[in-house]
Amino acid sequence: MAAAAELGNVADLALEEAFPAGIRVLVIDDDRVSLKVVCIMLKKCGYEATQCSSGKEALEMLTQNEGEFDIVLTDVHMPDVDGFELLEKVGLGMDLPVVMLSEDSSRETVVKGINHGACDYLIKPVQIEELKKIAVHVLTWRNANSSIDPELIED
Repeated sequence: MAAAAELGNVADLALEEAFPAGIRVLVIDDDRVSLKVVCIMLKKCGYEATQCSSGKEALEMLTQNEGEFDIVLTDVHMPDVDGFELLEKVGLGMDLPVVMLSEDSSRETVVKGINHGACDYLIKPVQIEELKKIAVHVLTWRNANSSIDPELIED
């Protein structure tokens, strides 16, 4: 019995060390320097990061590669499709958690992001400790969505 408990502890430790390995993040930012820095930090955290420099391109990528990403990290202010429009389309239509990222730390913008469904709002320059925590959003999202029994949903 003690050996089984010890084996369980080893498995838990291995899972902790591997976490968040394999979580696929789509990062969208029209500022190429910021985009590159965030992706480098995500990779250091163990995430798989894919870069995208426009909201329009991101929507196309998400549509064409459904199921390829676990979470979206998007800048708020972009010229073609802003973060709020992207949040609406991704959060509702594609059922993915969205974290917003911006230099804009105004209360109004942060509250707007959260009220429109963002699971977090990070202020630039983002710290690596903040990025480590985005895996929690993926797990929370998955748990919330997997706990719904499809048979209970009425047509």
